[in-house]
Amino acid sequence: MQVPSFVFGLLDSELPLGRVATQAAIVGLAARSGLLGNKSGKALAAVNMATIAGALHLRYLGSQAGDVLEAALIEELGTGYRDRIAPLPSPAQAVRRRGPMPLAHRRYVVGDSRNISYGDAGKRNLLDIWRRPDLPIDARAPVLVQVHGGAWTWGDKRGQATPLMSTLAEHGWVCVSITYRLSPRATWPEHIVDVLRAIAWTKANIERYGGDPRFLAVTGGSAGGHLSALAALAANDPAFQPGFEDTDTSVQAAVPFYGSYDWLNRNLTNQEGLGDFLAKRIVKQTIVDARDLYDRASPLSRVRADAPPFFVIHGTCDSLLHVEQAREFAESLRKASSSPVVYAELPGAQHAFDSFASPRTLATVDAVERFLGVVYGEYRNR
Repeated sequence: MQVPSFVFGLLDSELPLGRVATQAAIVGLAARSGLLGNKSGKALAAVNMATIAGALHLRYLGSQAGDVLEAALIEELGTGYRDRIAPLPSPAQAVRRRGPMPLAHRRYVVGDSRNISYGDAGKRNLLDIWRRPDLPIDARAPVLVQVHGGAWTWGDKRGQATPLMSTLAEHGWVCVSITYRLSPRATWPEHIVDVLRAIAWTKANIERYGGDPRFLAVTGGSAGGHLSALAALAANDPAFQPGFEDTDTSVQAAVPFYGSYDWLNRNLTNQEGLGDFLAKRIVKQTIVDARDLYDRASPLSRVRADAPPFFVIHGTCDSLLHVEQAREFAESLRKASSSPVVYAELPGAQHAFDSFASPRTLATVDAVERFLGVVYGEYRNR
């Protein structure tokens, strides 16, 4: 039942006014047809009005995201954190455009910035570089690497995190969205090997596109949340860097969205069936037969004192990857890490909530930009 509840829950949580319009239309049609005069019609109207009330409540929860995110940032970074946000080397020259987000790819990925090969796995080792067309080549702008989701089995570098990347690009960042090998053809750990290889390529080449190779942040949602968190915590692990063991793949910040953080499921926080799915499709070995492999694939097992700053984001109504595991991961990371760990639970948010440029998504994008601005400011001060 997780997938149907995810699909319908996502639409209702991020586009609740659509639900309001639909239910109001049903009541209107029933009224014009004279159906509201009998007992069944009255029951139908009551159900629809209750649904409308629920949708309006979801709209309210979405509007509260900005306050929740700001409270999380203040809790970890302090009340004056905004004063530590660094100005970018090449600030935006135009007013931010919140227009049709899917079209942003055309605006920021131009010329030789699309379908760049970073490895030898063909179309699964390509990346796009998002940058403002007027960004100077010598800008040395901060860089964000985006890892797409899709249960480690599907997905592409286009179509995910568009609100985040278009906003950052407009404000003078360089963003790199990547593909990577997917299961069932790929077997773990090929997925994380590709992510780290893409980070290595970015460090070696991003200066030619106006980016600063010394400041990379990594983000992603769902499977991309898992991979981005693991990349930040397992950077420079030779087991994940075959053929480029001596290449530095460390990053300066990580922002995982609604990720999977414990493949061992130590505290029973995984969704039902995830263990069997990983065993059959991704790892192709059971936990019993390859416990160490599952352990090393779990960001929860990799928390450490010198971890980079993290901003962990999860929705309270996520039906695919439960919020309890994100909470557990953030708490464990806070206990171990000497860097800031911001954690935000978004009330009413479903899995993949940022697929739409909803009020909740735009508030989240703004909060992530502020968090990264603080981390970038500390880097500039050093």
